[in-house]
Amino acid sequence: MGNLKNHPFAVEAFFESSLVLTFAVPKEKIRHLIPECLTLDTFNDQWAFIAVAMVDTKNLRPKGFPLFFGNDFFLAGFRIFVRYTSAAGRHLRGLYILRSETDKKRMNFLGNLFTRYQYTLTDIKITKTPENILVHSVQSGMDIEIQKSENPDLPLHSPFTSWKEARRFAGPLPFTFTYHPGRREVLIVEGVREHWEPKPVRVISQKIKYIEGLPIEGTRLASAFLVEKIPYYWKKGRTEIWKP
Repeated sequence: MGNLKNHPFAVEAFFESSLVLTFAVPKEKIRHLIPECLTLDTFNDQWAFIAVAMVDTKNLRPKGFPLFFGNDFFLAGFRIFVRYTSAAGRHLRGLYILRSETDKKRMNFLGNLFTRYQYTLTDIKITKTPENILVHSVQSGMDIEIQKSENPDLPLHSPFTSWKEARRFAGPLPFTFTYHPGRREVLIVEGVREHWEPKPVRVISQKIKYIEGLPIEGTRLASAFLVEKIPYYWKKGRTEIWKP
């Protein structure tokens, strides 16, 4: 069963939309949330980041399979920006998964069968208009409204001074990492995308119970980006032993 959870095959999907809210956290407040093999990816050696990605996904299926094998679902993923030095000495930027939520029982089952992303089932709904996107979940305690405005201001109290700086922590990053401490085994999954051009958006309001419930002081909204209608795929996972 362990090998099944290691992303045993490549997967492809189409993102109708991917909305990412990134929260800045004083780095010393968040180190305990990541495993020993990873380090925090920081800004100005002061801020670490948690991203909340809300993805409207179509036709997720094993890569190369016909569309009718695909699954449509909504995903909310909670991730920390991290770095990892591979056994070959490569310095990789990526994400460490804290939690994943989906609105479909099938995806909840398959996600927990083939990944270590800790899927839970919830009632997330997304509503789109030409100007706004609303995300709502009673079970997850989530209410978000964003506006697709031209040249929006950065969120108040963001540590970034420009959207260019913020873009570096918008995701997705090339790699996602999970860790089995007993075996000191790192699972590395690489994502591949083209034409990924996230646009800054204005956050009108946001309430995310999971973020508010973390025992962390000083968390602040740092940025929000939206990308729409993008093909994406993940390579088969690979594992290696971490040596301190």
